[in-house]
Amino acid sequence: MLIRVDVDSPRPLYDQVAASVRADILLGELSPGDRLPAAREVAEALDINQHTVLHAYQRLRDEGLVDLRRGRGAVISASAAPLAELAHDIDRLVRRAASLGVSADTLAGIVQSHRDGIVPGRPDPEEVST
Repeated sequence: MLIRVDVDSPRPLYDQVAASVRADILLGELSPGDRLPAAREVAEALDINQHTVLHAYQRLRDEGLVDLRRGRGAVISASAAPLAELAHDIDRLVRRAASLGVSADTLAGIVQSHRDGIVPGRPDPEEVST
């Protein structure tokens, strides 16, 4: 496992560490039960603060991708398993949108509307009577 950061990026280092782990999960390089390196090891290897790595691991925990266990460290959670399959679906959607000339911002807005249940042409689920 290779965690990558760009110290010259305006993006916070903890966010870059979390994104690197998330990408490895999406690519199937990390699976449920796999252990992440100790925060101290990552910090030393990347020459960053250990608390920065712990912040990244806590963010991944909050997303449900990592379990933090005393004595065992950070472990990829079972809920991370479907992400690799979802990543393939997202890749197809992004490619399809690009082929239709749909911008990333527009696509993100459409996805947000679907997530929020606001889909043009469909009644609001709360307004539908049974």
